[in-house]
Amino acid sequence: MAIIVNLDVMLAKRKMSLSELSERVDISIVNLSILKTGKAKAVRFSTLEAICKALNCQPGDLLEYAENEE
Repeated sequence: MAIIVNLDVMLAKRKMSLSELSERVDISIVNLSILKTGKAKAVRFSTLEAICKALNCQPGDLLEYAENEE
């Protein structure tokens, strides 16, 4: 089981940099980078809400589920 974070895709679609998103949502670039690379173990709903608001998207645009092929 894997949750894939498509934050980089949404940033590209919105032509927004990670630093600009960081300023808009008041979250450090380091924490956004951890989320973007899929290394985050959890994400708060308030963080997800702020990112969705700044990027004008839905949570499903940022997160997707993919089964591991074993």
